[in-house]
Amino acid sequence: MRILSGIQPSGALHLGNYFGMMKPSIELQHKGEAFYFIADYHSMTTLRDPAERRQNTLDVALDFLACGLDTQKTVFFRQSDVPEVTELTWLLGSVTPMGLLERCTSYKDKVSKGISPDFGLFAYPVLMAADILIYDSNLVPVGQDQKQHLEVTRDIAIKFNEIYGETFVIPEPQIREDVAKVPGTDGDKMSKSYNNTIEIFGDEKVLRKKVMSIKMDSRTPQEPKPDAGQNLAVQLMKLVAPPESASDYESRLRAGGLGYGDLKKALFDAYWSYFSAARAKRAELAANLDFVNQVLADGAAKARAKAKEVLARAKKASGLT
Repeated sequence: MRILSGIQPSGALHLGNYFGMMKPSIELQHKGEAFYFIADYHSMTTLRDPAERRQNTLDVALDFLACGLDTQKTVFFRQSDVPEVTELTWLLGSVTPMGLLERCTSYKDKVSKGISPDFGLFAYPVLMAADILIYDSNLVPVGQDQKQHLEVTRDIAIKFNEIYGETFVIPEPQIREDVAKVPGTDGDKMSKSYNNTIEIFGDEKVLRKKVMSIKMDSRTPQEPKPDAGQNLAVQLMKLVAPPESASDYESRLRAGGLGYGDLKKALFDAYWSYFSAARAKRAELAANLDFVNQVLADGAAKARAKAKEVLARAKKASGLT
């Protein structure tokens, strides 16, 4: 079973990225042949600074390796190191109905938030389909927000197969219903676009300040808080603290007598401890970038070998060779 997943290098990775995509992907690497890529082509729809893209791409590689990605079990690579994916995008685009893309809610949502409505943003699902189909992927773990794009991939593959004969493996989605809902410091979904993130790695003082800035209500420490389970700090603590510790703080908050400042200090300590080993590992990797670059090069070579095979199959089926 081949498992495929990717993540954009659009900024510093945060707790939402970690619990929503990274941690589940790292756990899945032991259950099949995992192909994980840094989606730098995709980042071009929103990020225009070349230097920032290069740095973000390196940072994503460091973050994933530090957090437990096993290079012996996983093919890990930069999307742009496999140029065959863009060629396949054209083949797939030639059979993709406009209406299919026009119905994609992600495009509408991004345009409504002020992102320029260009071809790249509109055709994003076709490139995503190429990412998936070019490796004969069997399983694609996605959250609810990407479910529609996976359905588009399946529709495109089926359409191509109907026109040119059986060419592509039809991937199956793994919809993670239990994926962690990670709130940001303002209560909305944690997202770089909302400027409410807590990064996985970074300067201790800066990150402490972010945790201490988490919004709270105006109730006094002495007041009982029966809705303690909905408290932002408690929700985050349940992700990074031992279960018994998180449960204890929730109970104390519910009973009254626990100040929000003390709660947030405890949250920061738990969060800082949770990533302690990963921080040490990341520092080692940052001091040995030759190793990191070799991991990406080796991954690209393996991914490209499979991509060339699938692209050749698609070109032959469609009469290009």
